[in-house]
Amino acid sequence: MQNVTTELTNGVSRALQFIKKNIWLFLITSTLLVVPCIWHRHIEAGDLASHVYNAWLAQLIQKGQAPGLYLAPQWNNVLLDVSLLRVASVAGFSAAEKTVVSTCVLIFFWGVFALISTTTGRSPWFLAPCIAMLAYGYTFNMGFLNYYLSLGLACFGLALLWRGNRIDWVMGAFVVPLVLLAHPIGFLWLLGSITYAQIRSKLTSWWRLAPAVIAVGSFVAIHWYLAHRAKLALDWPEQPVYFFNGADQLVLYGPRYIWLAGAAFAFGVLCFAVHVWQERKSWLSGNAFVFLLELYLVAFCATSLLPENLRPSIYAGWIGLLVSRLTTISAIFGLCIMGYLKPRNWQALGFSACAVVFFILLYEDTSVLNRMEASAEKLVSELPYGTRVVPIISAAPDSRIQFIGHSVDRACIGHCFTYSNYEASSRQFRVRVEQGSPVVTSSADDAEDMQGGSYEVQETDLPLKVIYQCDPADGTKLCLRDLAEGETTGNAASHAQN
Repeated sequence: MQNVTTELTNGVSRALQFIKKNIWLFLITSTLLVVPCIWHRHIEAGDLASHVYNAWLAQLIQKGQAPGLYLAPQWNNVLLDVSLLRVASVAGFSAAEKTVVSTCVLIFFWGVFALISTTTGRSPWFLAPCIAMLAYGYTFNMGFLNYYLSLGLACFGLALLWRGNRIDWVMGAFVVPLVLLAHPIGFLWLLGSITYAQIRSKLTSWWRLAPAVIAVGSFVAIHWYLAHRAKLALDWPEQPVYFFNGADQLVLYGPRYIWLAGAAFAFGVLCFAVHVWQERKSWLSGNAFVFLLELYLVAFCATSLLPENLRPSIYAGWIGLLVSRLTTISAIFGLCIMGYLKPRNWQALGFSACAVVFFILLYEDTSVLNRMEASAEKLVSELPYGTRVVPIISAAPDSRIQFIGHSVDRACIGHCFTYSNYEASSRQFRVRVEQGSPVVTSSADDAEDMQGGSYEVQETDLPLKVIYQCDPADGTKLCLRDLAEGETTGNAASHAQN
């Protein structure tokens, strides 16, 4: 009985003891973390609006009010969507969005915090501003929230299993299915990291480098295979390799973020260099530190060698922005390495200054998107229920956040149907479409062309309306008009720009 009690105090109880000891700091930090989720009427996070809209469609499907749509049984890439639907059925979609997304942010932040604490043996409060910026970085703002949630849960799983005993592994067994329900990449990351650690722990001397060599060699082989498969549809990253170092997660709506990301990365390198100089006799003595450095380098090699976009077959949807989202993992490992630094006040001040600038910029840019969504809501509120629309909305040329047009999807809830809804036709999500549905096109290619503006309207698509940016000087101003047979969906937008 004594052994069981000892085990119980090792894993879960450590977390409870931490919360009890730091209860006020924990509550204040958690409260500040969710502020960006409530500072506007809607959370502007790219694809999130599409997830909320499709949760509404799922609700209509359950009521038999969405002809041609159905819910497919699926065991991954669904945790966020199911959570939105469940909460919305009780509290409505606006409250569900803020509640569920705030919970995702807290899971991600405290998951990364727990992983750094476990790997370094101390609480990384001085890195809290960095973790907060990462929590609202590229992956969040693109709205990849199933993937985002899977990484947060995977961090908790890794924290449990890193130095886990029997009880920790039992608790980890409950976390792993949730990671898979959220997204397969988080599951593969968790499984791969634990397998890597277990194999490495049984090796000695220079043989401990073997897992890293094998992992990098595997990514090289994948790169060679994909590069020589002419039939595969794929795109390679346009940015240089060094761009994807983890700090790129801070690059969002324009050049201002590039300067901020560069400053944050340079300051982190400075902190690391000072630590190496001060601890030059012992800084490489820790096996865990070397292990984390290996994992970061392996993650960096993965983002250097994998394609940005991949389409497995002509019948499937694209696996998009793979490298851009994978750098979140690089950033997490980078923060784990930074967690080995001896905390200094000047470090906390420097990182806090970066965070203040980051969130000021984020508030300004998401305010603009909120005004655009308000314009969309005004337009669709006057439409007869069930009207089919196609949004043709482009982000600024220098913005990395390209999915801002999905805000029209969310505006349509209770009013209209986004005929170009990509989720249903991609067959990668729960909500799916049958041939001939009046609610959404059944072709993934047509959905992509509609949103891109190159789709030629067919007689069977009518009646169909387009929502587009009609003032070149003000991208938040939207207009609406009917499309005609033979006209391309981007025709109205191109005339407005001219």
